[in-house]
Amino acid sequence: MTDERGARRPGRVLTALLCALTAAGLYGCSDSGPPEPAPTPTPVPATTSPTPTSPAPTTPAPTTAVPGGRSPFTGLVARPAPVLAVKIDNVGPARPHTGLGSADLVYVEQVEGGQTRLLAVFSSRLPDRTGPVRSARESDMELLAQFDDPALAYSGSQTALEPLLKAAPLRALPQEDAPRAFVRSAARPAPHNLYLLPGRALAAAPGTGMARDIGFRFGPAPDGGSPVGAHTVRYPAARYTFTWSPPDLAWRVAMDGRPAGTTDAGPLRPTTVVIQYVDIRPSRFHDFLGNVSPYTETVGTGTALVLRDGRVHESRWSRPSATSGTTFTTPDGAPMTFAPGQVWVVLAPRP
Repeated sequence: MTDERGARRPGRVLTALLCALTAAGLYGCSDSGPPEPAPTPTPVPATTSPTPTSPAPTTPAPTTAVPGGRSPFTGLVARPAPVLAVKIDNVGPARPHTGLGSADLVYVEQVEGGQTRLLAVFSSRLPDRTGPVRSARESDMELLAQFDDPALAYSGSQTALEPLLKAAPLRALPQEDAPRAFVRSAARPAPHNLYLLPGRALAAAPGTGMARDIGFRFGPAPDGGSPVGAHTVRYPAARYTFTWSPPDLAWRVAMDGRPAGTTDAGPLRPTTVVIQYVDIRPSRFHDFLGNVSPYTETVGTGTALVLRDGRVHESRWSRPSATSGTTFTTPDGAPMTFAPGQVWVVLAPRP
């Protein structure tokens, strides 16, 4: 399948793009239409990652970037591969999710009404399908600018936002532009039944940027930290609890008080959870009910908590510009190292 936008290289100056349009309107999701009888694609082969109960692999020095042959997003052995971000629905009727366990990196973002959505980033492994997929938001462009031209799959967006998404430094893949990459499930009602076939999505976005250093460092845990059995993050209308599971060497995720799992891979078990405290302000866009959409600021500096190995570590984050990666440091300024494996970044309201 040919992507008509594949030959066009998006602009790189995000600030100018965000100032290009000032109109506000209603978020429109392309969450309707008949199912597409497409077969599930063959999974993209990837290097096998150790299970959560396996011994931790050899890790790079904590003061250096992840070396070649390892994913810059997980610290695990991986071949170079393009980056696919997918906007995932996260209200109760959208759970359990599909394919989320294969993501290298998962961001939690606040949306209208104090609810949240997930932005899953895939590169090392691609599941057969993932979802449910929902609409993009303005702050996704700033967040993804550090990934160097990734593909972004989503179900739709507010009308005035769509030109910004298509001009941003990413490969926009709404449902209408890559229809063969999306299928609907008869097991759930719309709009919570739209799923992405990641292999087809990347085929529709030739030239998508490859995984690169975004500031993460992996290695032995830093000194200090405090033992913690569980930690909860609250949004106005959503709640996440991360509970340390020694048998898994990972954190079990609960959403709104219920264990979170996937239809294809069981419980969600990130090895590192970053609670990154950020400013969340109103944007110039709103949903169809008139609720103003939040804008999550991911450029700047602030504090964070890093959960790894059953301990919580205080940290600071810094991202000088939209095209810069995000670095995390300990209180004394040393690089904050993550445990190799899936990373969750919870973009939480600044206290």
